[in-house]
Amino acid sequence: MTRFPPEPNGYLHLGHTFASFLDFQTALQYGGRYHLRLDDTNPAGESVEFVEGILADLKWLGWDWGPHLYYASDNFERYYAYAEQLVRQGDAYVDSVSGAEMARLRGDARTPGTPSPYRDRTPGESLDLLRRMRAGEFGEGEHVLRGRIDLASPNMKLRDPVLYRILRAHHYRQGDAWCIYPMYDFQHPLQDALEGVTHSMCSLEFVDNRAIYDWLMERLNFDPRPHQYEFGRRGLEYTITSKRKLRALIEGGHVEGWDDPRMPTLRAQQRIGVTPEAVRAFAAQIGVSRTNRTVDLAIYENAVRDDLNWRAPRVMAVLDPLPVTLLGAEAATLSLPYWPFDVVRDSPDGLVGLPGGGRVAPEAAVRGVPFGPELYIEREDFSADPPKGYKRLTPGGTVRLRGAGIVRAERFDTDEAGNVTRVYATPLGEDARASGVIHWVDAASALPAEFRLYDRLFRVANPEGENPDDPASGPEAPDFDPEQIGHESEAAPADAGFLRFLNPDSLRVTRGYVEASVAKDPPDTRYQFERQGYFWRDPKESREDALVFGRIITLKDTWGQKPGAQKPEAAQKTAPKKDAKPAAPKKDAPAAAVPAALSPEQEAEAARLSALGAAEADARTIARDGALLTFVHGAAPDTTFGQVASWTVNDLAPGLRAGEVQVDAAALAPLAALLASGDVTSRVARDVLARAAASGEAPMLIVERENLAGGLGEAALGAAVQDVLSANPDKVAAYRGGKTALMGFFTGQVMRATGGKADPQAVAAALTAALA
Repeated sequence: MTRFPPEPNGYLHLGHTFASFLDFQTALQYGGRYHLRLDDTNPAGESVEFVEGILADLKWLGWDWGPHLYYASDNFERYYAYAEQLVRQGDAYVDSVSGAEMARLRGDARTPGTPSPYRDRTPGESLDLLRRMRAGEFGEGEHVLRGRIDLASPNMKLRDPVLYRILRAHHYRQGDAWCIYPMYDFQHPLQDALEGVTHSMCSLEFVDNRAIYDWLMERLNFDPRPHQYEFGRRGLEYTITSKRKLRALIEGGHVEGWDDPRMPTLRAQQRIGVTPEAVRAFAAQIGVSRTNRTVDLAIYENAVRDDLNWRAPRVMAVLDPLPVTLLGAEAATLSLPYWPFDVVRDSPDGLVGLPGGGRVAPEAAVRGVPFGPELYIEREDFSADPPKGYKRLTPGGTVRLRGAGIVRAERFDTDEAGNVTRVYATPLGEDARASGVIHWVDAASALPAEFRLYDRLFRVANPEGENPDDPASGPEAPDFDPEQIGHESEAAPADAGFLRFLNPDSLRVTRGYVEASVAKDPPDTRYQFERQGYFWRDPKESREDALVFGRIITLKDTWGQKPGAQKPEAAQKTAPKKDAKPAAPKKDAPAAAVPAALSPEQEAEAARLSALGAAEADARTIARDGALLTFVHGAAPDTTFGQVASWTVNDLAPGLRAGEVQVDAAALAPLAALLASGDVTSRVARDVLARAAASGEAPMLIVERENLAGGLGEAALGAAVQDVLSANPDKVAAYRGGKTALMGFFTGQVMRATGGKADPQAVAAALTAALA
């Protein structure tokens, strides 16, 4: 049982996509259950609007939690009861020092903490004060409830953490019923245990918090106990995901709102026309590991392009129109295909097969396009003084109009400033030679439209500058400091340094024309405007009498050689802070690695690896890392290559860089084949992989010697299930009495008993039948 626990103080963003995908797909893969929880224990900034937005965005993504929607605020009374229990046990006390004094008394990494003068309060005194705190007798900051753990612990989180603080704020669900609220480190593990969560997954910045998690489970005698697992956070280039900073963008007027198409929110992705299939494909590609990683934004953009390429019909639109008069041309209607190259026309039933699947009648794969003596072309497609290599229309030159034949420019008009205002051209038919192909629209029938050309909001890959590992941008980080006893951090303004990296060209608005065929299409149709990019009608601004098209994405990545796109290091040099001093490196903090753009050679290598079957994210990681690239060059170029590449990036990379991996890539192909066929489980495969890497022994020798292949037969699985149930009669009785959260315990025991050979879904089915 997994859970996704967003705080309803903002809209979900692409960082949440990775976290929700991991939670949902893990439960699905192992035949488990997925919970959606609103962690609404910090009333500042939380609202019904954000709750409804979160639910809608996750449903749009395709996640289905069934009846398992939970609100942390529904359990405020139970949290408080546990707080009183800790006080009565002597495991918690009410402290009355100031926040600054509390921080001083905690000491530092070299100095143990000093007890507060109130640490020795009796349980009776603390219980009385806690109840008076709840009754509203005190102001914010006067008292807090702290856990009595270990002031000398090297883990600073265990030095008597704050469990409850006074907070006088209106709660969107509980109103003014409460004036004390539980801290994240107290509430979160309790809610996991109450829901029966088995795998509480969060990002690496919470690894030290796990000690509090486990301490609470032990002191409050939860059985079974959930366990916290940490994974590497995924950042995204040219993007910020801290909700504080996203709010700063909105409040500063730099964007329209949470759904501005330049924002990384899921609400914005929906408005701009990205599909949930594209977002899920991106989340599936970036992988899970125990290291933080910044993902190349091109991976997300390519996932969007790959999705739109098959679903978007091709039509023509002119965004910056220049009138053209065709001398001697007569009006006609041309029949042009929506998918010029990708349809399958020779099917037995006479239907046309579309590139994304499905078939339509031949007439539905084409559209009628009026063609007359007055056209519009793009202003940049005509040059009175063309540069070398120019392959569009020039005085006396020829060009092919898409689907309409070849024309030659005879003359042109200009205004007083010398700007070209009209071109006169002669149709030449199909036999003439043309230097290039341009698109056009018919002036008499084309529909006027506004075009919004969106681009990356920031001009540098790491807009958060010197602090790319800011925990506030993590998908699981609470939007308040767990050590704060009030809500000062919620009210504090975000660091505005990132604003200096805003891209001034992130939005350009033009007015032009689109071919009339779009008038009959559903308003949610995504188009490829030839040579311009992928567009759709803005669902918020567009009307039948005032068309507004937003560009979803360009046809190809234009940022690799864009002059304005700087590497983070270059950006720091061009915009230094006034009187800034060099920041001292953090002790024991890993250096933030923001991948540089791939060189042309690396791009070619990444494309080769992708063609062999590697996921795009893995291919790009391998292409820029010499140790990984050398290793995979020895992998078999067959259907197992993608799995071997995945193991290389997510399991073997540290050992390969350190020169410690003893196994060859070629030896991994048989193990990958066994995994693909289902003859070994993921758990067995990873265990064998780790042992082979350390010893150099061929993985198949390990599999054969220990009889790890072939899975587990139905009889053997049934016997293992019965052994586990027989060994735990008290838990069987508890489960049958309604404590269904014990299913996670039974599953773990069976998997251990079978050495990981059992299929998790088969285990779930066998246990369900045996416990019925």
